[in-house]
Amino acid sequence: MFAARRSVAVASYTSARLYSTTPPVKPSVKLIAELRKVTEGVSLTKAREALAASNNDLQAALKWLDTDRAATGAAKVAKLADRHAGQGLVGVQILSHGSRPGAAGAVRAAMVELNCETDFVARNELFGKLLGDIAHTAAFLAEPVQGEKLLRSVSVDTLNDAPLLDHLNPQTAGASQVSVGDAVRDLVTKVGEKVTLRRVLSLARDPFPAQQRHLGLRVFRYLHGSVAIPTNGTKGTLALLALKSPELPSLVVSEEFQHKLAALQRSLGRTIVGFPTTLVHSPLGETNSEGLYDQPSDMFMDRQGSTIAEELSLWSRKHGLVTDGSEDGGIEVLEFAKWSVGEPVDIS
Repeated sequence: MFAARRSVAVASYTSARLYSTTPPVKPSVKLIAELRKVTEGVSLTKAREALAASNNDLQAALKWLDTDRAATGAAKVAKLADRHAGQGLVGVQILSHGSRPGAAGAVRAAMVELNCETDFVARNELFGKLLGDIAHTAAFLAEPVQGEKLLRSVSVDTLNDAPLLDHLNPQTAGASQVSVGDAVRDLVTKVGEKVTLRRVLSLARDPFPAQQRHLGLRVFRYLHGSVAIPTNGTKGTLALLALKSPELPSLVVSEEFQHKLAALQRSLGRTIVGFPTTLVHSPLGETNSEGLYDQPSDMFMDRQGSTIAEELSLWSRKHGLVTDGSEDGGIEVLEFAKWSVGEPVDIS
């Protein structure tokens, strides 16, 4: 009886050894280093675990990391869902400013608000980089529109499903395997705070045809509260100018004119953000404290008039958009959007 038991035990032991003689493959230092080089923010332990689970196959390890990151990120997002994310930054990316000859006459830009829980995370380099990438993606994907209103709201859900583009390496467009939503979840796992994409606005219009070369558009931004990245801030505006003049084709190729136009944009941007502006023009016959054209020209370094309306009229004459004896031409603000981080959002 005891001999029978011993025979069974020996047989079981021998069988177990037959199926466990191959030791787990130990990832090489070289492969670990290579994996960490192509994956941002992956720890040494996680890289070793991914390679061990994929039998030292680099591509399989990358897929393993993607699956693990998605699961970890989703769990983290769910855990932080009830927290309040009232901090963050507004980011603006402009892909084409307009008011240039040919295709460069097109305008293309976007403004994005990305929220987090603390100002500390909002100033984090990873947070700022992601904000720039999302704004760049929104601008890149914007469909050109016609009509009076060019600033359009973008569905956050739609943008979350789009592949994320790198605003520092735009030539890699189309190569991304990570969606905007996935990138936000990845950031949550890295910073340990709730991060949400709150709102998105884009603008895109093709250049005017050759027979309308006397017309031009110019998009510009102004950010307040920037620290390391000038295109991100706690307050921001995205605004659109219209230019009209028979002389416009010759003016827009002048670098001096472009320099003066950029200075005008800065002054207008500072006024929009610094004053309680909510609209371009006051209703006819009224003076409105929220109308941009009624604001004082205090933000202009070389001010000529007392209001923004006067400044634009005098600037047009001084810089050749309006010639002597003519009233046909000039520059005007068509529309603008102004955001402040955490402010109430009108969803009507």
